[in-house]
Amino acid sequence: MGLLVEGHWQDQWYESSKDGAFQRENAQRRNWVTADGQAGPSGEGGFAAQAGRYHLYVSLACPWAHRTLIVRKLKGLDNLIGVSVVSWLMLENGWTFDQQKGSSGDALDDFQFFHQRYTADDPSYTGRVTVPVLWDKQRKCIVSNESAEIIRMFNGAFDELTGNTLDFYPQALRASIDELNEQIYPNVNNGVYRAGFATSQGAYEEAFNDVFAELDVLENLSVT
Repeated sequence: MGLLVEGHWQDQWYESSKDGAFQRENAQRRNWVTADGQAGPSGEGGFAAQAGRYHLYVSLACPWAHRTLIVRKLKGLDNLIGVSVVSWLMLENGWTFDQQKGSSGDALDDFQFFHQRYTADDPSYTGRVTVPVLWDKQRKCIVSNESAEIIRMFNGAFDELTGNTLDFYPQALRASIDELNEQIYPNVNNGVYRAGFATSQGAYEEAFNDVFAELDVLENLSVT
C-alpha cells in the first residue's frame, strides 16, 4: 500500500481524514490516446492510436483494472495492445512482477517492482503507484493511470485499426451515462474502498450505508 516520494519508495498506508474516512488520490497521468494524436479532454497531444505502440499494466486483484481488460477484449484490441499482469500479492514493495506469485512478468523492461514503471516515466514521481497503467512504448511514458478514461480511449480511438465499431459510450446516451456514473462512482465503485479502508466506525458505517443504498437504487433501475 506504499507510494513514491520524489522517486523513492515508501511503505505507507493510505491517507485518511480526521474522522477516519478514506481519501483517494486523484490520478496524475491524464493524457488520451486519440485516432489522430490530437489532444483529448485532458493532458497533452501526441498519442496517436497505433498497433503495438501501447502496453497495459493490470492487476487481476483490482476492479479498476478489470474494466480495462473487459473493454480491451470487447473492442478486439488483444493484438494491438499488450498486457502485463502484476502479482496479486501486495506486500512492503507494493505490486510486483513475481512470477511465483501470479505475475506474467514485465514484458517490456523486466522490472522487479511495479513502482519502477512509474519512475521510468518520472524519476522524481511523488504519489501512489496504482493500476491500471497505459504505457507508451514509443515515448516511454505513462499515457494514463485513470481507468475511466482508458476504457473510453479503448472504446473509440482504435476503431479505424480494428474495424470494431461497437460503441459503449454512444453520443445519444452520454448525458444519462455520466449522470448514473456520478451516483455509482462515489457510492459503489469507491464506496467499497471507503468502507474497506475506513479507520473509524463512523466512517465505515457511512460508507457501508452508501453502498447498499445505491445498490437498492440500481436494483430498482434494472427492473424498470
